[in-house]
Amino acid sequence: MAEILFYHLTESKLEDALPPLLEKSVERGWKVAVQTADAARRDALDTHLWTFRDDSFLPHGTDSVEGAEGQPVLITTEQDNRNGATVRFLVDGAEPPETLDYDRVVFVFDGHNQEQLEGARGQWKKLKTEGHKLTYWQQTHEGRWEKKA
Repeated sequence: MAEILFYHLTESKLEDALPPLLEKSVERGWKVAVQTADAARRDALDTHLWTFRDDSFLPHGTDSVEGAEGQPVLITTEQDNRNGATVRFLVDGAEPPETLDYDRVVFVFDGHNQEQLEGARGQWKKLKTEGHKLTYWQQTHEGRWEKKA
């Protein structure tokens, strides 16, 4: 059964919080899928991950190009697992796949977006009743993550 984490953004945008989380995942040798709600967001995150920091290189690609299966970080709008990821990030209210066949599933949601907040609460309740191990992390004023539940 997957370890499921909820990351509640309160102090920064997804564009600021996601790259360090992805870097840590890649450093640990994990393959990652980042599922977005739509193609425009997928493409914006793709562009951002190439330019978010001058001294960084985060190998990634999208499901819209050939070779998606070989990407260590795949940004996708689909629920399938084309790159054989062991970690799946769900952002912007993306709907999780029916089967959570991952080591980790990470919901990242904007605490200032009521729809995302309600969606995360609904997922928490659903997954809790299914018996998954859940943890909830919230940003501090300094932008660090603090475990709350």
